[in-house]
Amino acid sequence: MATVPSVSYSITVRLEVPAGGKAVSQLTHAVESAGGVVTALDVTTAGHEKLRIDVTCAARDTDHAQAIVDQLDAVEGVAIHKVSDRTFLMHLGGKIEMVSKVPLRNRDELSMAYTPGVARVSMAIARNPEDARRLTIKRNTVAVVTDGSAVLGLGNIGPAAALPVMEGKSALFKRFAGIDAWPICLDTQDTDEIVRAVQLIAPGFGGINLEDISAPRCFEIEARLRELLDIPVFHDDQHGTAICVLAALTNALRVVEKDLGQVRITMAGAGAAGTAVLRLLLAAGARNVVVCDYLGAIHHGRDDLDDSLRWIADHTNAEGYSGDLRGAVKDADVFIGVSAPGILTGDDVATMAEGAVVFALANPEPEVSPDDARETAAVVATGRSDYPNQINNVLAFPGVFRGLLDAQADGVSQEMLLAAARALADVVTDEELGPNYIIPSVFHADVATAVAAAVRESAGGRPRGSTEA
Repeated sequence: MATVPSVSYSITVRLEVPAGGKAVSQLTHAVESAGGVVTALDVTTAGHEKLRIDVTCAARDTDHAQAIVDQLDAVEGVAIHKVSDRTFLMHLGGKIEMVSKVPLRNRDELSMAYTPGVARVSMAIARNPEDARRLTIKRNTVAVVTDGSAVLGLGNIGPAAALPVMEGKSALFKRFAGIDAWPICLDTQDTDEIVRAVQLIAPGFGGINLEDISAPRCFEIEARLRELLDIPVFHDDQHGTAICVLAALTNALRVVEKDLGQVRITMAGAGAAGTAVLRLLLAAGARNVVVCDYLGAIHHGRDDLDDSLRWIADHTNAEGYSGDLRGAVKDADVFIGVSAPGILTGDDVATMAEGAVVFALANPEPEVSPDDARETAAVVATGRSDYPNQINNVLAFPGVFRGLLDAQADGVSQEMLLAAARALADVVTDEELGPNYIIPSVFHADVATAVAAAVRESAGGRPRGSTEA
């Protein structure tokens, strides 16, 4: 639940008020008295007796939006005509579409784009399959694949309910990297069926972006597809999150003048995101890490370790700490949470080392209140857009795939992920760097291009626009 009004709960109320008197000024007061924020007030029809007005305002949640409508309705002389949820309006009919890149104005153009001319292109690809990257959408197309089992923070809501999220992801690919992405929502949560389905559709795509598939199945699905396919397979919940966290932590440690190889890091969360973050931190040089799940610290003495947790135990917690998260946080230099809301307090953060860095990334409610954490921590980051230092995967995946596609890469390596994180961190200049600016805005013009260039160079590929086979 949002704690402050948010555009994600934005409504437009169409109403009529008397043309004279104080009714118009009372509308703004009514919204504000209900705790909302007026973002627009438009007179759509004016008459001698009545005015028709659209009042657009932000609320905290659905119930709060209704409370604002009730407050408006209580203003003397107001008649409510219609209430529109702007978020739902944006989604009507979906958010993406297919558009032809070539004109089809006459018979000649039709004959080249389709039969009989297209047969020549098909035969060329049959003779040389690599030409598919040059002569089809494959060179610039990504499949965004989910089974709907772990959608945002909503859980296992299924493939149909996941579709709006996958549409949004596809729109972000286009907006930030010019990539044509398409949502593929599979009506199965069987690992073998998912792997087989993606294998079967792979010829039409230049890359696979796995999204919102629950752990631990996501690990096996990704690993098997990487073995089977000759195109990159990228699990954004793992690798996108890891890139952004490493980039932000690199800059946060610059702020507090500490070294990654020397700091003590406590992590909360051992799922897909947490494990990927850990792996990339270790690859980047982190040495002292303790990871906790809902049972406490992960260590060799636990009898519930699956393969993933056993790998964590093998590579972290050298001292064998066996206590809870609060104990693990004490004297730590860094806390990274990719877990659950409200598991720490400001008092817990106060027990951390001087110059502490806190990444509370559970969304929408972080592991600890950012306001409370900021009382004692030197740098605080969240996954939310209403606080400084938002860790958002859109900082990573568009540029990563742009680089992979441009390089005609056949896979994703750890070196590429590290290169992407370094490039993302470097977008923030020394002059800009500070406790409230350790990671650039998702709208920063250099983000996608810098990440793409780093990935492309790491992959040893050609620059975008090359027409070589």
